[in-house]
Amino acid sequence: MKRIATVLTTFVLTAAAAFAQESWTCPNPDCGNAGNTGKFCSECGTPKPSADGQQASAAKKQDVATAYAKSDFVPGDEIFFDDTFENEKLGEFPLHWDLLDGYVETASVQGRKVLAFTDNGIGQVMPLMKDKWNWLPEVFTLEFDLFLSPLTDEEATAMTLEIIFGEPGKSDYYNAGSLVKYYFREDGSSGLSWWLLKPDVEDFASGEKALGLSSDFSDYNVKDNPLKPGEWNHFAFSFNKRAFKGYINGIRLINVPAMRAPGYFYINSGTFYKYSGISNVRIAKGAVPLYDRLLSDGKITSYGITFATGKADLKPESMTEIARIAKLMAEHPELSFEVQGHCDATGSDAVNDPLSQKRAEAVVAALVQQGVAAERLSAVGKGSHVPVADNSTDEGRAKNRRVEFVKK
Repeated sequence: MKRIATVLTTFVLTAAAAFAQESWTCPNPDCGNAGNTGKFCSECGTPKPSADGQQASAAKKQDVATAYAKSDFVPGDEIFFDDTFENEKLGEFPLHWDLLDGYVETASVQGRKVLAFTDNGIGQVMPLMKDKWNWLPEVFTLEFDLFLSPLTDEEATAMTLEIIFGEPGKSDYYNAGSLVKYYFREDGSSGLSWWLLKPDVEDFASGEKALGLSSDFSDYNVKDNPLKPGEWNHFAFSFNKRAFKGYINGIRLINVPAMRAPGYFYINSGTFYKYSGISNVRIAKGAVPLYDRLLSDGKITSYGITFATGKADLKPESMTEIARIAKLMAEHPELSFEVQGHCDATGSDAVNDPLSQKRAEAVVAALVQQGVAAERLSAVGKGSHVPVADNSTDEGRAKNRRVEFVKK
């Protein structure tokens, strides 16, 4: 009996040890769920990490940062719509949007509040504007983040997301002229397609790019596929009087020289994954060249350099603007800047003052890595003490969250 008890004890301990080895903690910083035993995190769907996978992940992040540094996307200077959904109530319709069809509510994905299409993924929404059918300027940029949940063994649901641009003043949004469509199918294939109405209103510029995202992500290649599975992906579009460009994570995928000027856009969804949603929607007017801004204002105010919420960690898309500043300084060796970090009034001075200082220092460090001499830069945190807009509105707070390069 004693021997049987010993064998049973050994078996239990061995099984427990095996289970302990098999369980893993989600590497996603916004999740961190412990005790996972399958291929994907039970909370957020992030794939199980491996030694090779961790190395590949680091390589992917470096590739993405490099892609952003080479990107030609220039965010607009004047923000007139900015929604992080942070102040929304979960389960309620987001306050700054208008519902056209279906069902939409505020949900939470990986710690972020998002705009989610929850009625079998079907819905149509557009930003809530005074002039409903005519509010896009002749030069604008549109940006948002989309969480791409990976396929799992339990769930195989397709995703379709459309950005539809309508002609100025025309309320027939079901027949709006231009369309950009992103899709992710059950088999893991992914792609981007577009049909853009030309200025003559009689023809379209169309195209399609297969992004080649496989369900196990083994053939991930940032050159061919800019998407980051199990992470947030940054979508960006720019329109300059006629020219239209589209980007995913800094890589330009659409480049159409002539498109009919739109007056509005709305978002149309097919089915969404369980863990997907849209966040950080920003629309801005204009895009003035950096040196022109410097000549007119004596400084460069940047909204293209952004950080993780409450942290001094630069988001990957910030590398586009940082690379442009580094290039400007290389072309003009006489320039030196005081890099100022500015926060909105959310939070206390005890938090904002050191945070803005660390953010300014992070920008300086990134520029030095780009080859700018450290003695040409200094970092100063301004906290929330120098607002340029009303902190009581989302758009005002977005304008106050900025980095300024003040000529010394």
